[in-house]
Amino acid sequence: METITREEKPTERLARFEPFLRYLVDWEAGLEARPLAEVVREAGGPGGVAIHAIDLTVGFCSIGRLASPRIAAIVPAVEVLFRHAHELGVEKFVLPQDSHAPDSPEFEEYGPHCIVGTEESVTVPELQSLPFADQFVVVPKRSISTAVGTELEAWLSAHPEATHHIVVGDCTDICVYQHALYLKTRANALGLEHEVIVPEECVQTYDLPLDVAEEVGATPHDGDFLHLVFLYHMMLNGVRIVRRLE
Repeated sequence: METITREEKPTERLARFEPFLRYLVDWEAGLEARPLAEVVREAGGPGGVAIHAIDLTVGFCSIGRLASPRIAAIVPAVEVLFRHAHELGVEKFVLPQDSHAPDSPEFEEYGPHCIVGTEESVTVPELQSLPFADQFVVVPKRSISTAVGTELEAWLSAHPEATHHIVVGDCTDICVYQHALYLKTRANALGLEHEVIVPEECVQTYDLPLDVAEEVGATPHDGDFLHLVFLYHMMLNGVRIVRRLE
């Protein structure tokens, strides 16, 4: 029976949360790899597969106030996935990326980052240097939504043959989450049997510990916790979470 407890002390709430948190940790530990070739076969061939790489830009990996070593660390795995997918014949690579105006309202929450025309807004060199980078479709975006005010919907509508969508990039709990759920809810609303897949080793989020946040006057952001919770929440909404695609 569902209940809402409003009179608990903080220590009591923490104790009540513990079993579920243990369940989350065990769930994540049990994620399994899936062969990428299997995904291609289920999609009816490479034309049915699209890889969506969210915000894998210099500004989130190496330069700027939002650059995170945690996010930079997934780039090699994403590069391997791109290469493997291309070897299997996949040609659809969609790259939604922040490309903000200098006076973007979003800077009130996150501070200036990835301003259009700056180095921060450019795709990471590891992906840019791939020999098939000319096939990338970059989708500039001006908010944490990859769908609002972008060309994403136009691309999806123009490629109805893409039924299996692989989502990688950052941040797990922000833009990756919004993108994966948009793909899934769009498919549900349109009656489309699409599969949305998120390989855990190819997504990540930033970390801002409590002590550091207090020192700089920012909002804390536990990267490990939020990465885990939002992976789980994507799964609850029909997104397939795997350890990796190999």
